[in-house]
Amino acid sequence: MKLIKYTSTLILLIAGLTFTSCEDFLEEENYTAITIETANTDSETFDQLLAYVYEISRENTTRYVADMYYVFEDLGTDVVTRGGSITGTDEINDYVNVNPSTYAYQVYWGNQYAIISAANVLIDNAETIEGVSETTKTTGVGEAKFFRAWSYFKLAENYGGVPLVLNQVTTAVTDFSRNTEEEVYTQIVTDLEDALASVADDPSEYGKVSKDAVRFLMSKVLLTRAYKSFGSSSDFTEAASLAETIISSYSLVGTFEDLVDVGNQRNSEVVFAYLFGDNSVSRGWGNSRHMMYKFRYFDYPGMTRGDNYQKGLGPALTPFYYSLFTEEDERAEATYRRVIYAEEDSEDGTILAGDTAIFFPKVAWSDSEIAAVPYAVINPDDYFANDGTTEVHYPMFKKFDNPGVPFTQPDQSSQGTRDMVMMRAGEAYLIAAEAYLQLGNASSAAEKINTIRSRAGISTAITESDVDIDFILDERARELTGEANRWMDLKRTSKLIERTLAHNPHAALNNSLTDKHYLRPIPQTEIDITNGTITQNTGY
Repeated sequence: MKLIKYTSTLILLIAGLTFTSCEDFLEEENYTAITIETANTDSETFDQLLAYVYEISRENTTRYVADMYYVFEDLGTDVVTRGGSITGTDEINDYVNVNPSTYAYQVYWGNQYAIISAANVLIDNAETIEGVSETTKTTGVGEAKFFRAWSYFKLAENYGGVPLVLNQVTTAVTDFSRNTEEEVYTQIVTDLEDALASVADDPSEYGKVSKDAVRFLMSKVLLTRAYKSFGSSSDFTEAASLAETIISSYSLVGTFEDLVDVGNQRNSEVVFAYLFGDNSVSRGWGNSRHMMYKFRYFDYPGMTRGDNYQKGLGPALTPFYYSLFTEEDERAEATYRRVIYAEEDSEDGTILAGDTAIFFPKVAWSDSEIAAVPYAVINPDDYFANDGTTEVHYPMFKKFDNPGVPFTQPDQSSQGTRDMVMMRAGEAYLIAAEAYLQLGNASSAAEKINTIRSRAGISTAITESDVDIDFILDERARELTGEANRWMDLKRTSKLIERTLAHNPHAALNNSLTDKHYLRPIPQTEIDITNGTITQNTGY
């Protein structure tokens, strides 16, 4: 679907009001064949339009086909690479022959404009829907503007300047053109300022956008803008201030293990999360994060396609990522497993259910040590070496494990039930630290980082002389991998080329990453639809 045409937006009001509600705060109601006049006289229309904004935002964050498994979030960075042998080429991870006609660029663009479209429908029709209280109306419009700002933030960082479409489009339009990146950022900040003035400080329903969620997103937007030619040091100052507000209101969970425990999802640290749950209707596609960074472990003796470990066929964590954790850093054990236990007896009986099936030592074992045990031992240098069972294999990511969720392929409904935390206090500490560093206040930056590291069980404090942007990026990897957009982190700090070529084995092999890759190509379909009024980024 060519989303820039917005051919679906009118349908949302005429016949498509069958939106799935977000669990815990809106009840689903099914409408069919509703005219605009009928919809406008029913106050439930407003609730359904708002529910759809939440739903499409959530679904476009978790729903992927096999070849798009979080590829715009972390693939092609220092900590995440493709899950294959270190040969050949890849467009997104290796930056080889990047093509504007590639499906992934079109889908990501379309997904963000679909969210913007849904937000515009609610914003433009809020005043015409009868029976809605002013408070409900104001709050809902603020929530829609929050999601619109979030999507424009993603678009601006990935594509640069993009068309600003701020109203519902009810007829086919093809003469769009790109606004400047500065104009897009101005609109993002305007939307967030409006949202901050409108949404509830403490929503009565869990999962709704709060003022602190707006502050969190604003802190990240301003932190990012501050690095740009049209940004200023005041953006760093305001980003730090907003992050401090979050820190003062949301206490860190005592241990990292408790933070990621599936039984402790709604904890003191969460600022905003997408909700899924056990209801198969309201859950939609399901939270797919439990499938991240996992290999074909079930091909090894004693392993099955059960739900104890679950599975993904997507990107792999780089050896560099695993090297970032010291022995005392408790985040390592809470984030990935070096021991994988058998789920059944092996055919030859040498491995019994519950025994070790695969082991990833932190320090390499000798050949004689490996030969002395019945299970597979995979040394750090062999993560991307074919062992005759699988092509690649690495410590299994468990940060988002969701026990009881059945095995599915990446292009099937993932059925994950746990909340998808999108904003939490742990990241606010790191946003503040980065802003303080750029303001020349390394002492405050070190203080924020030490708080995070102390929670991780690290007893030795760092000093201000230890803090530079690379240290902060390392800390963001230890704390936030799988949660925050790593590609945007590296882009923001101008470290994409340096760190990816240094630590991503596939990208280093091809050595094709250049300055032009700080922006994705504009999808060729959008250029063709507009007869060239939308122009291409330099170098593509």
